[in-house]
Amino acid sequence: MGSVLIRYGHIAEPTDGPWERGDDAPFYAWLFDQGQQPDRLLGAETTAAQSVDIVSADGTVRGPVEVPTGRLVELTKGNPHLLLRGLRQEIRAGDYVWITLRFERAGEIALQAHAQLPTYVDREATQEPGLTSPSPGG
Repeated sequence: MGSVLIRYGHIAEPTDGPWERGDDAPFYAWLFDQGQQPDRLLGAETTAAQSVDIVSADGTVRGPVEVPTGRLVELTKGNPHLLLRGLRQEIRAGDYVWITLRFERAGEIALQAHAQLPTYVDREATQEPGLTSPSPGG
């Protein structure tokens, strides 16, 4: 839509089960402005939560996110991202939720956000906790 490309938009899945009613769930995505002028992510909304905030890496509410022309902006853990506050429904891995992102220039862009399927790792097999799957047959 417009000049902003959105990739990998998803709701992070907790490792201990589904998001429950009332929980706050992070939304991550990659943004790329292929237009001639920079844009800004001003906010978002969804019927699946009471509100959506743009937050800093530490979870504090912040202002808009700059989306410069020709540069990838990663809304991911450890970076600014969106936080769906006060979920109105349980969200399990594999579920889809409509979310509308609001940009200063590109306007409103609605997309179906996928609740990420977690990949669990056997710590004994890899010696490392994380999201990397062990090798096949291992």
